[in-house]
Amino acid sequence: MINQPLLDWYAINARHLPWREHSDPYAIWISEIMLQQTRVETVIDYFNRWMLAFPDIETLANASEQQVLKQWEGLGYYSRARNIYKTARILVQEYGSKLPADPHKLLKLPGIGRYTAAAIASIAFGLDQAALDGNIRRVLSRVFDISLPIGTPAAEKIFWQLAQQNLPPGKAGDYNQAIMDLGATICLPVHPRCSDCPLQKICLANKRGVQEERPVVPEKNPIPHYLVTAAILQRDNQFLLAQRPHNGLLGGLWEFPGGKQEENESLPEALKREILEELGCIIRVDEHFGTYRHAYTHFRVTLHVFFAEILQGEPQPIQAKQIVWVSVQQLSEFPMGKIDRQIAAQLQNFFLNSL
Repeated sequence: MINQPLLDWYAINARHLPWREHSDPYAIWISEIMLQQTRVETVIDYFNRWMLAFPDIETLANASEQQVLKQWEGLGYYSRARNIYKTARILVQEYGSKLPADPHKLLKLPGIGRYTAAAIASIAFGLDQAALDGNIRRVLSRVFDISLPIGTPAAEKIFWQLAQQNLPPGKAGDYNQAIMDLGATICLPVHPRCSDCPLQKICLANKRGVQEERPVVPEKNPIPHYLVTAAILQRDNQFLLAQRPHNGLLGGLWEFPGGKQEENESLPEALKREILEELGCIIRVDEHFGTYRHAYTHFRVTLHVFFAEILQGEPQPIQAKQIVWVSVQQLSEFPMGKIDRQIAAQLQNFFLNSL
């Protein structure tokens, strides 16, 4: 059993994190969603700002989705924010503005999967629920020398069994946080600090000298790269923004309109086609404004932004949820993805400094 050495180590070495200072299950839920696919160091400031803006479930449920997305801006994976908002409204309507302790009920809420339900149930409510995230998988794969590729059904079955078998009754919350902390600070993905690990003497991978080879990660397919264009359309000292549909990447956020370059198209040709398809108007592409690069989970983009002028037609939200014309000062008020926020910031500097 690995639980007692872990608990002893955790009692001395637990990380001081703001959500651990809250006994409110709401704060624990928010932190767990934010921590999905995001580093702790990044989450801390977002969590603190979030709790100031939305100190309880009712305040969150009474906010607008745009306020929620704006608060989340820059944290990425925006479906997490939309699901938090949906869940808050459900909690107000069906659960008296409280999170249910029952993991089966938690699993029915938007954005809460098996790991998150277990984490909330164990940490917030003290239930004996085993959790399994990337850090925990890495620790278990080394301690028990699991050679099956991570993410496969066979490996997942073993990991869940090990997580459950090693769970100390009545101390699941501390145990789950202990093994996560160990993975985050000692049992690192590269060059694990084995000499500082409380589990070194019982770690099979360490005994066999294969700790750097665990966990076994399947080969990833090459990440595609796309060239994308966007237009800065100006009218009467205002700029056009389009809101992305809710059911896709960056759903509900605002952007400068445009899209992907197709084969055998120049960038200006691609932008003209995209604006015609997206807004129903014909444009002239003027000077280049900037080039921006960003890596998403499954692809990378290089975005070329141009000033452009409408020659024919009135812009309509054909593919966007809606469009707005806003002043350069108002650009800060609309929630945007990372690239569009960079464009907006550069545009604000460009125009405000020229006044």
